[in-house]
Amino acid sequence: MATKITVRAPSSTANLGPGFDTFGLAIDAFYDEITLTKIKSGITIITDDDIPTNPENNTAGLVIKNMKKQLKIKDGIEIKIKKGIPAGFGMGSSAGSAAATAVAFNKLFKLKLNPNSLVKFAGFGEKASAGSIHYDNVAASVLGGFVIVKTDPLDVITIEPPMNLRMCVAVPKIDVPKKKTKVSRGVIPKKVKLTDAVLNISNASSIVAGFMKKDPELIGNSIKDVIVEPARQHMIPGYEKVKQNALKAGAYGVTISGAGPSVIAFSKNSFNLKKISNAMSKGFASANIECQTIICKPSKGAIHIKNN
Repeated sequence: MATKITVRAPSSTANLGPGFDTFGLAIDAFYDEITLTKIKSGITIITDDDIPTNPENNTAGLVIKNMKKQLKIKDGIEIKIKKGIPAGFGMGSSAGSAAATAVAFNKLFKLKLNPNSLVKFAGFGEKASAGSIHYDNVAASVLGGFVIVKTDPLDVITIEPPMNLRMCVAVPKIDVPKKKTKVSRGVIPKKVKLTDAVLNISNASSIVAGFMKKDPELIGNSIKDVIVEPARQHMIPGYEKVKQNALKAGAYGVTISGAGPSVIAFSKNSFNLKKISNAMSKGFASANIECQTIICKPSKGAIHIKNN
C-alpha cells in the first residue's frame, strides 16, 4: 500500500461572467502539486513557497484536517506543497491546492469517494483564503472541464468543453490585498434590478448551451455580466481598455477571471490568439501596468502523477 502520493491540479476560472458562484472552468495555465506522505501523527506542511505552514491557516492543511476527522483516519500526514498557480489573481490558487489534496488523500487511503464528496472536502480549503466556502473553483480543479455547481445539496454537473475553445489570460503585476476574495465580494450589490437578473440568467443559460453544443462563439458571446463585473471593475486599473482591446482584436467575450484582477478573453484555436494577448497587454499598459499573458485551453481535473 502506498505511503506517499503526488497529485497535480489545474488552475481555474470561476463565474465566466454571469455564472457567479455557479460556473467554473479548469484551464491549463498553471498547476499546483501536492505530495502526501503518511507519518506517525499530526499534520505537517513543507513548502518553499510563501504560504502559511500552520495547517489551520493553510488550504491543504484544512482539507486534511477535515478529511481525517470526518473519515476517522488516525494516521498523521506530511503535506508537501509546490505552488504553480499565482495566489490572489483570480486563477483558483487556493482551489488548486485544495483539489489536489482531496484527490491525493482519497487515493492514499483508497477511500473511493464520489466526485461530489471530493469537491465538498476540497471546499473546506477555501476557508483559508476566501473566509467562506465556494465550490466553483474547487469543482473545476477536482473534476476538470466546465462545471455547474448546484448547492443545497451539493451536486456538480460537468460538461466536456469544446476542443477548439481557447482563452487568453492577462495577469497584471499589481499588489493584491490580503484576503482579496473577501474584499472583492464586499463590493457586490446586495440588491439587483429584476431586469439585470433576467439578463444575467439568459446569458448564463446561453453559456451552458454553448458548452453543450460545443460552440466557442456562443460561449464567448454570452459572457456578459451586468451585476458583478460593473461592481468590481474599478478594482482593476485599465480594465475597460483591456476588455475593449481584446474584443477589437477578435475575442468573442471578455470578463474578470474569478474575483480578479486577472482578465480572461474567450476565443477559439483558429483565431490570432497572440494578437488578442498583445491587445490585452496594451490595455494594461495604458494604465501603466505590466502584465503576463497566457494562452490556454480547458484542462482535465486533478490527476495522480506518482506514488511510492
